[in-house]
Amino acid sequence: MPAPASFDYTILRVVPRVDRQEFINAAVIVFCLEKRYLDARVHLDPARLLALWRDADIELIRDHLNAIPRICAGDPTAGPIARLTQRERFHWLSSPRSTIIQPSPVHTGVCDTTDDLLDHLAKQFLLP
Repeated sequence: MPAPASFDYTILRVVPRVDRQEFINAAVIVFCLEKRYLDARVHLDPARLLALWRDADIELIRDHLNAIPRICAGDPTAGPIARLTQRERFHWLSSPRSTIIQPSPVHTGVCDTTDDLLDHLAKQFLLP
C-alpha cells in the first residue's frame, strides 16, 4: 500500500462582477509534491454564469479556463508560466487576484494515491 501523501487544492471561481462578489466554481487544481502531481479539471456551466451576468463572454472565459490544465501539464503552448516547476505553477495559479477568474484559498488533505482524487474533487465542487 502506498504511503499517504499531503496534497493542496484550490477552486477557481468565475466572478463576473467583482463588485457583487457573486461567483460560480469553474475549475479545481490539485498539487501533490510527493507524487509529483499537478492537474486540473474544468467545468463551466454557461447557464449559471449567464444567470449572474447576462453579458458574460462565455467563449473568452472558457478559453482562459481551458489554459489551466495546459499550464498544469507544462504544455509549452501555454506560455512562459508552463515552463516553471510544478510547485511554481501551482502557486502562480492559486495566487489571489482581482480578475474575473479568482482562486479560493488553498486547502490541504492527505491521499494514498492521486488516481481518483481530482475526479472526486471535481464532482464535489464543480458539478451541480
